[in-house]
Amino acid sequence: MGDIVKETLRSLIRVHLLHHAAQKAVFGAEMMEELRRHGYRVSPGTLYPVLHGLQESGYLKSKPIVVGGKVRKYYRCTPRGQGALKRFRARIQELSKELAGEAH
Repeated sequence: MGDIVKETLRSLIRVHLLHHAAQKAVFGAEMMEELRRHGYRVSPGTLYPVLHGLQESGYLKSKPIVVGGKVRKYYRCTPRGQGALKRFRARIQELSKELAGEAH
């Protein structure tokens, strides 16, 4: 087994990305800053492969938009991503309650 902390944090980053992409279209640099606010230190070399993997797996779709003369890829959650996010929310809420000592 690899580093369980690193693997789990990478999974939480995926959930975080799906959450924000379900709310509105997001782009990589914006998500790096958002993740940083939550204590994740994510480099572009880590973030962009995760975004591309979520897109290749059908959880996100992207749309290139020119902003300030540069092409920026905006990501949105697909119906498949919405379904996964719904399942994640239920599991995370259940686990959160257990960790807080609220459930048996």
